[in-house]
This record gives sequence, structure tokens and C-alpha cells, in this order.
Amino acid sequence: MAETVKKGIKEMAATPDTLYLKIDRNIVVQSYQVHLQDIASMECTNTAVLRQLKQKKIYTFQEKDSQKQKKHRIQVFSVLRIIQQIHEDYPDLEVQNIGESDFIVNCQAGQQENKLLDAVKTAVLCVVIFFGAAFTIMTFNNDVSVAEVFSQLYYQVIGRQSDGVTELEIFYAIGMPIGIMIFYNHIGKKKVTHDPTPIQVEMRKYEEDVDDTFIESASREGKSMDVD
Repeated sequence: MAETVKKGIKEMAATPDTLYLKIDRNIVVQSYQVHLQDIASMECTNTAVLRQLKQKKIYTFQEKDSQKQKKHRIQVFSVLRIIQQIHEDYPDLEVQNIGESDFIVNCQAGQQENKLLDAVKTAVLCVVIFFGAAFTIMTFNNDVSVAEVFSQLYYQVIGRQSDGVTELEIFYAIGMPIGIMIFYNHIGKKKVTHDPTPIQVEMRKYEEDVDDTFIESASREGKSMDVD
């Protein structure tokens, strides 16, 4: 009996620790020195190993870029490269990846926010959207002959021809912006419901498509950080 217990203890001691690794598709870091804890969520029963791995440096971005390079420093990684770096320190550690197989690290260190430029961009964007939306609504109303429909409806209900702007046009002008705000789930800075807005959903799809394209392009060009 004692020998069986000792054997079981030895087998448990020989069992390698398991590290669970979770990395998102796109990670933003604020430092040129990228450590594992900056990009990944990790869990391991061995707290000493976990503490050491969190401080492990996996990549260093250049502080000074050439004029041809973008301000945003972006690098594509394969999770196999991260596992390889982990095994350099702990070759017997079992790593279970429960996140993305390929991911992007976006370094925004050293960038200064220009509030004036952001305000100008926002103002220009609002003007473009306002006049663009107004033009779209007017062309739609002309295509479906909304004015003619209102005129016929007014004649059928009231019994005489409309002499200009009627209650139909007024309520139509009031109801359209209200319907738009309800559809887009936004009234100023407040949301009508807690559900994501259609714009947020479409932006999320757009971001996913951009990330997929960037990862595939980096892989084809051989710029992805992968195992040899």
C-alpha cells in the first residue's frame, strides 16, 4: 500500500505543468518593450512559472522609424512563435492555446494626441455626413415621388388639393430623424437600449476583415513572426 502511494506521488511530481494561453486577434501596447503579460492572458497552477513568464520579453519595437514607415508600428505574430519562446525557458511546460492562432500587435508608444486636429477631423466628418445624408434623402424622395404620394393622400383624406406644406410633410420631417435615432440606437451620447448599435456591429465586422487581410498579407510577404 505504501509503495502504491509513493508511486502515485512520483507520477504526480513527474507530470508537467500546463500553461493556458489566451491571446486576442488585435492587441494595442503602449511600450516599445513587449512582454508576454502585455498581449496574453495566462493561467498556470505553478505560480512561480506564471510570474516569470509574465515578465518575459517577446519583442522590441524600434523607437525611431524612417519617414517612409507609418507612425503606428504593427507586427503580426504566430502563436507558435510565442510557444517557442516559452519553451526556451521551460522546455517541459505544456502550453494550451485557447486564443487566436495569429494575431497583431500594434505599438502606439511615443504618440502624442493632437486634440485640435481630432476636433477639426470630427467637424469635417460631421459636415460631410450631414450634407451627404441630406442629399441621399432628397434623391430617395424624388425617386419614389414622395411629394406626389403626399399630395394624393391629402386629397383623398381632406377632399381638396394641398396648397403647399401640409401636416403630412411636417410629421414626415419630424418622424424621419426620430426613426433614424431609434434605428441607430443613439440619441446624442446616450443609447436607447444596451444592445450594440448597427454602426458598432458593422465597424466590428470591418475591423475583423482588416485584421484578416493584414495577417494574410503579412504571411504571404514573409513578414509574420513565426517559427523557423
